[in-house]
Amino acid sequence: MHTAFTALVGCSVPVQQAPMGAVSSPDLAVAVADAGGVGTVSGLGVPPAVLVRRLDGIRARTSGALAVNVVAPDVDGGLLTDVAERVRLVDFFWFDPSPRPVEFAHRAGALVNWQVGSLAEARAAVDAGCDVVTVQGVEAGGHVRGTTPLLPLLREVLDAVEVPVLAAGGISDGRALAAVVAAGAAGARIGTLFVATPESGAHPAYKQAVVDAGGDCTVVTGAFADCPLCATSPRARVLRATVDRLAEIDDDVVGTALMGRNRVPVPRGSGLPPLAGCEGHVDAMPMYAGATVGAVTRIRPAAEVLAELAAALGSS
Repeated sequence: MHTAFTALVGCSVPVQQAPMGAVSSPDLAVAVADAGGVGTVSGLGVPPAVLVRRLDGIRARTSGALAVNVVAPDVDGGLLTDVAERVRLVDFFWFDPSPRPVEFAHRAGALVNWQVGSLAEARAAVDAGCDVVTVQGVEAGGHVRGTTPLLPLLREVLDAVEVPVLAAGGISDGRALAAVVAAGAAGARIGTLFVATPESGAHPAYKQAVVDAGGDCTVVTGAFADCPLCATSPRARVLRATVDRLAEIDDDVVGTALMGRNRVPVPRGSGLPPLAGCEGHVDAMPMYAGATVGAVTRIRPAAEVLAELAAALGSS
């Protein structure tokens, strides 16, 4: 299905895989891009030189559309230029929209997407020069910017801006994707579905927990506020069971994570999700998931996820 987003970015399926820290592995980004979506990696906590090398490696593996997510308001202009030269879309979130990072990305030849949680923020993103706006509803997994459910906020933003708008939050199957496109969105940004893929960097227990989840099993919490984003607003949607499990543990350290060749402690309340290689009480680490996680019923390749989403749009 062709939309304003696919025409602008050059993908064939109007889906951007959400940035999810190290869960958004290079393998996942490549798989999504190869399958026709926009594969995304996160720059959060990644040293600049490592991020640039990572993007070069991903770019060498796929000719599909790629994005990189930036969440630091004081990111170096040189780094923005470097990453923008290597991806189609530079993606911002969590700080107030401003023209400066948009200008750096544009000068290097990239498009800019800003994820927002309110109508005022959407207007500010467009005023800053963004090419795409992603509207995040409160149903979203991970760090939640606003307090409004997706569909009411989407309608408000669609009435107010002229750029393509992506919908994010609670889109866990093809029917939900078709619904937001029918409502006027140019596509969707989807995260939880891609956690439960072989290519994601999530710990196997995290993937299985997403598959096993059902009903009212998520909560927006500040329990995992030891992270750079939570310093300004400690609000993230996770599986409720991880909050309950954290409350049962008295230790200051809940486990360890493998960072490069080193194993480092994971403090109690850390915002680091359980990644492949984590050990210890992985069930007390934040398993970010959207409110409709119950729609995710099995672990399957990212290409299969994209094919099902595309089929739902074709039949709508």
